[in-house]
Amino acid sequence: MKAVLKNPKKLVKKIVLILLGTFIYSAGVGLFLDPNGLAPGGVVGLSVIVSHILGGETGSWYFLFNIPIVLLGWWKFGGKFIIWTFYSVAANSVFTNFFARFGSVTDELMLAAIAGSVLTGVGIGIVLRSGSTTGGTDIIIKLLRRRYPAIKTSTFFMVVDIVIVSAAGILFRDFNIAMYAFIAVVLSGKVMESVLYGKDEATLVFIVSDKAQLVVDRLLQDMSVGATILSGKGAYTHHEKNIIMCVVKKRATPTLEDIVKEEDSAAFMIVTSASEIYGEGYKNIMMERL
Repeated sequence: MKAVLKNPKKLVKKIVLILLGTFIYSAGVGLFLDPNGLAPGGVVGLSVIVSHILGGETGSWYFLFNIPIVLLGWWKFGGKFIIWTFYSVAANSVFTNFFARFGSVTDELMLAAIAGSVLTGVGIGIVLRSGSTTGGTDIIIKLLRRRYPAIKTSTFFMVVDIVIVSAAGILFRDFNIAMYAFIAVVLSGKVMESVLYGKDEATLVFIVSDKAQLVVDRLLQDMSVGATILSGKGAYTHHEKNIIMCVVKKRATPTLEDIVKEEDSAAFMIVTSASEIYGEGYKNIMMERL
């Protein structure tokens, strides 16, 4: 907190990002999902269910449900984290109640599910990128991420959301609404993952060639991509081999393959998808630690 306070630009940026993220998220809930009885999952989904059954504003229920969870976060993450989370929760509550006044933008469930899920996914992604959370299950998932760092945040969200959506289908006794809500959950998770992690869409290539340097020179000259030359040995011949390892955007893969064919038609090449890429030109390694 002290570091942020010492840098006014970072402080303003963080405040604006959280405000923007919660505004977009609340628009998805208040204008599309909540009015159509679509529980988006998490604490907001629980709030939608309770507000439809017991009455009251969804944003207000959301704030009440978050109180014990925020206290848990205070215990586990400290005051700095909770200050920003409480700010997010309060903003989310106010914005959700604000948008609820306008009613549903559309009564078509499919359109509501798609539009609402895109907005909520973008909103959560922006808030998480700012270093805060929208409260609720975000805090619980953040705790789970500490214990299971190999599992993506979006995966945890999807599991929790499916449970909430299933409960909504049972309580509302409407299978169609449950299915539309499920579509919203899946799409929201994909959108959030895109905003949070970025689009890698990269290809990992290994090239075993007797003309490794020629191939590398062409890659550097024609494609401006980095490459690493590894040393290897043939298991049968015991001959020393040079192995080129490089990562390129998927759209650039055909160009790389053409270069290899032109320089060494006898080269042995392995092309595979790379799901997580960190470093220059791709995503920041610190972003995955949210």
